[in-house]
Amino acid sequence: MTLCRRGYKAYLYLEDGTLLEGCGFGARAVKAGEVVFTTAMNGYPESLTDPSYKGQILVITHPLVGNYGIPNKEIENGILKNFESERIQIEGLIVAEETEPKKWNSSKSLHDWLKEEGIPGISEVDTRMIVKRVRSKGAMMGVLASGYELDEPRKFLEKRYDEIDFTKFTSPKSPIIHPNGNNIIVVVDCGTKHGILYELYKRGFTIVRVPCNFSAENIMDYMPKGVVFGNGPGNPNLIRDVVKTFKDLTEYRVPILGVCLGHQVATLALGGGVKKMKYGHRAINKPVIDTTDGKCYITTHNHGYGVFKNDIPPSSKVWFYNPDDGIIEGLIHEKLPIITTQFHPEAKPGPNDVTWVFDKFKKMVI
Repeated sequence: MTLCRRGYKAYLYLEDGTLLEGCGFGARAVKAGEVVFTTAMNGYPESLTDPSYKGQILVITHPLVGNYGIPNKEIENGILKNFESERIQIEGLIVAEETEPKKWNSSKSLHDWLKEEGIPGISEVDTRMIVKRVRSKGAMMGVLASGYELDEPRKFLEKRYDEIDFTKFTSPKSPIIHPNGNNIIVVVDCGTKHGILYELYKRGFTIVRVPCNFSAENIMDYMPKGVVFGNGPGNPNLIRDVVKTFKDLTEYRVPILGVCLGHQVATLALGGGVKKMKYGHRAINKPVIDTTDGKCYITTHNHGYGVFKNDIPPSSKVWFYNPDDGIIEGLIHEKLPIITTQFHPEAKPGPNDVTWVFDKFKKMVI
């Protein structure tokens, strides 16, 4: 049996009946969530603070996690430059081996960070086996118990991930303003990554982040040059009020950029459909094809729902698609000033191939 260097065991239960024993790290706690995986080799501070992971237990496939520790927060005008939100968003973390930090700007270890924020972790488990099981059976619910025995794990699985509106946990309760000149962009914030905010901020916009339950009329009171519907967690088919807001905004013909969840909201508002994927796209090396010039870009993804070929909304044309499975990764409306990407053009973490999407949006609004 493996000797756990933190001094306590951890257990992972999957809803298919799988029960794994490993070593605990982070907080001693029991958490339930949808078990998903990312193949990213770096960027765990950004991934763990990405609000799109709310309600999920994350498997990181890279064999060593924690090597460069956790840096201090870098903030510019209220926007975090090296984290995607103010706190860890995942329910729990699964890694093959949790390591100590060896980098000049590390302020704490991954273990200490998770412990401070009440998030359990499990290490010394076969992450390859877990990922193969998720790939074959699809994303499934799980329970992670670190520092506790798991006698009746199913009692923690009261609701499925798809049945919960997680945006109520990640959307701000009132507007947040990041002043930066006279050109205002309203961000409908259902859990928007700070990387998106910073890309807009760098381009000279004052950013007004509004709760995702804001109406179109409330949004237009700010007289924005454009509106961004950012990323966020959960099932887009549950947030009908956000979809209605998007639809209502089209009457104003204000330029709109949809990113990730915003792409899905746009699809629903324009008359298309969004379905659950088997295990989603979560990585920083996913290819997308730009239909306007045939170029392939390497992009960052984090989504478990997708727009399939037969669910494209009317009057919209495909902008990007994934060549591996055909999922629609971006749309351009043929009559309205609307563009969307399912992937993350801000690429945090990930390659910077497609940050030009924000330049394209800037040209639409100024």
